[in-house]
Amino acid sequence: MEDLKDLDSIKILVDSFYDKVRRDDRLGPVFFAVIKDNWEPHLQKMYAFWNAALFSVPGYKGNPFARHAPLPVEAVHFDRWISLFNQTVDEHFEGPNATEIKNKAVLMSVMFQSKLAAMKDSSKVII
Repeated sequence: MEDLKDLDSIKILVDSFYDKVRRDDRLGPVFFAVIKDNWEPHLQKMYAFWNAALFSVPGYKGNPFARHAPLPVEAVHFDRWISLFNQTVDEHFEGPNATEIKNKAVLMSVMFQSKLAAMKDSSKVII
């Protein structure tokens, strides 16, 4: 197996990963509620996001946390997301970039969960 090396590699990863997400009992309904059957814009954004995150290629515009914050997700969703992501990377790639993208995904998951927890805590009203 080769390592992730360019945008074409990112597309293979993203397409394969979101194919798994769509079929997943836990993640599929969350994504379907927002995306419905219009996956192409999301996939295009994910190509640009991961290309920027892994290879520092400009082109991604957006705020991933703001888009995901309103979703009904909990730790089990993030655990499943990481599991499917790592599985997908391991099915297609090996090498330093494969390891790096998995590390970046875990860091993003931890950051999202931390921000979501902070939002929930700040929404509690103390009288």
